[in-house]
Amino acid sequence: MRPITILTGAGISAESGIATFRDPGGIWAQYDIEDVATPQAFARNPELVFDFYNMRREKVRGAKPNAAHHALGRLQKSWPGPVHIITQNVDDLHEKGGAKVIHMHGQHSTALCAACGHRWPAPPAMDLHDPCPDCRQPATRPDVVWFGEMPYHMERIGEILERTALFVSIGTSGAVYPAAGFVRLARAAGAETLELNLEPSEITPLFDTSRHGPATELVPAWVEEVVA
Repeated sequence: MRPITILTGAGISAESGIATFRDPGGIWAQYDIEDVATPQAFARNPELVFDFYNMRREKVRGAKPNAAHHALGRLQKSWPGPVHIITQNVDDLHEKGGAKVIHMHGQHSTALCAACGHRWPAPPAMDLHDPCPDCRQPATRPDVVWFGEMPYHMERIGEILERTALFVSIGTSGAVYPAAGFVRLARAAGAETLELNLEPSEITPLFDTSRHGPATELVPAWVEEVVA
């Protein structure tokens, strides 16, 4: 059975109460990227960065997966071929919805040692002076990919896109690379492409088909079509 590859962005979690980043009133309308989401920001004011991610982690901890998350979990379990879900999101709502995903931008649920690379479950509130459980260095940082850093798992993602037969983008703005370029890679490999988004994105013209509306309506309906 043909492989399916799915890319998800902030739009799939918006209906679970997780704010998107680029929409009016979104996170980047309230915070300056340069203050909380770059390596330079962390070097300049780590306390502010920790406060920001502790706030985001607390928000995520109380969120529940919505119908779109559950539908993708169902698809992954019922489709006889591989279903790879790549997410730009750092929440754990896909996992709560029953899916296994590739987190290309990291996760709120883990902490990272900048000294040795060790990862461990993040406490509810992380602190600048938390020691790494492995090397004991006080080099704790959020396990998220900041602007200017290389996303995780890019080699594996490239291999997946080369082999996919269907590429589906869900809830993404099409503004952030390299994820915004995945549709081009999938098309070059001969895949069919589909966009499911609240409204047209910056890359809508690149897709064979686009459907627009709430993720909690579009995604379950599409999954039912696929598994029927």
